[in-house]
Amino acid sequence: MSEIRLRSAQFRREREERWRELEELLEKVEKRGIRALSAAELHSLPILYRVAISSLSVARSISLDRNVLEYLEGLATRAYFCVYSPRRRGRRVVLEFFTRSFPQTVRDLKVWLLLSIAISAVGFFTGLGMTRTDLDSFYLFVDPELAVGRGPTSRRELLLDVIFNREEKNKVDNLSAFSTFLFTHNAQIGLLCYAVGVVPLLLVGILLLKNGMMLGAFAALHEHHEIGPEFWSWILPHGITELLAVMLCGGAGLAVGMAVIFPGRRTRLESLVTSGRKAGTIVVGCIGMFFIAALIEGYFRQLVNDMTLRYGLAAVTALFWVYYFGWVGRAEKTA
Repeated sequence: MSEIRLRSAQFRREREERWRELEELLEKVEKRGIRALSAAELHSLPILYRVAISSLSVARSISLDRNVLEYLEGLATRAYFCVYSPRRRGRRVVLEFFTRSFPQTVRDLKVWLLLSIAISAVGFFTGLGMTRTDLDSFYLFVDPELAVGRGPTSRRELLLDVIFNREEKNKVDNLSAFSTFLFTHNAQIGLLCYAVGVVPLLLVGILLLKNGMMLGAFAALHEHHEIGPEFWSWILPHGITELLAVMLCGGAGLAVGMAVIFPGRRTRLESLVTSGRKAGTIVVGCIGMFFIAALIEGYFRQLVNDMTLRYGLAAVTALFWVYYFGWVGRAEKTA
């Protein structure tokens, strides 16, 4: 035992200065980033890393005491991540996510997105047609609490008051809190569409159908009062972004659910991990879309009542998302 301790002490004495030098460089990088190192320090960093690896190899081969081994293992691990791991600033990571990962992943899962859109469209036209035929069926698709007093018995003037915010013009101070509420609420809807895909796929379909039916019922109600264009000027500026995000989350949920039920040649766990990564990327991106929709709904739509401007913004958002999901990040992937 005393011989091992003697060898350890001698081994450490001969090399400790280089270890300490490496440790100082690592602490500087961990605290202030790689740019904190001078040119000479950058040159010596990989050399000192190799010294630490060599020392660790020798320490293991001659069975030095456990304290030295643990110290060298920790030092070598820290140095490895410092030398080899890519260090990117948070802003760059976010930029790469929204300019490459998110749109590329949406294109990879476009089949499930199209299925999600199709299910939502079936729900919309079902709610629209049935409410047109019988206005009282409005409450089959819309919870009275969500209707907030709007329904078959509502007067045309009341519906217009809601569309053009006639009772809210002097409440600008509340818009920030209102947009925060909308962001939270809409994000929960989208996440639910994604989450239920892990359970039976039928739940995703029901949720998308119900969402579409509710929109169709509201559209039929306003058409009945001959204010359809006014209604769509109220819905589309934020609705294009919001509804697209919901359908993207629904498509992600469908993809995950399908991977679990029909894993193919892979195990269910492997299939779930692969599809879950892509679906998770879509959901994270959709949080940003919900935030944009909430800002439009909480600010622009509350402050701008001109229908031309509302339809103009709706057209701009539609063209933007077509371009974004159709072309953004495509060059990087094919390069």
